[in-house]
Amino acid sequence: MAEGSEEREIVVAGETVGEIRLWQAVVVRAIEDWMSGPLRQRLQADHYIFADNDFVAVCQSAGLDADSLRVRLSKMRSQRLQDDRPLAA
Repeated sequence: MAEGSEEREIVVAGETVGEIRLWQAVVVRAIEDWMSGPLRQRLQADHYIFADNDFVAVCQSAGLDADSLRVRLSKMRSQRLQDDRPLAA
């Protein structure tokens, strides 16, 4: 192996790219659970995303803006609730 050829992770604001990707995966998993998991997971993910301050910290670690993400997901949640309403006969 040539000198200087070893792979190094880029450090961004004190976190490596690998750490940022890990936190992004946590956010993605929460959204996947919220969208299509079993009912219990959907409810837990809904609470985590919309009411838990840990979500804000995870988003910051993932390089994401929790407030803007919550706004977009709230729109999806509102649409889902409208779609789930039974149609009047």
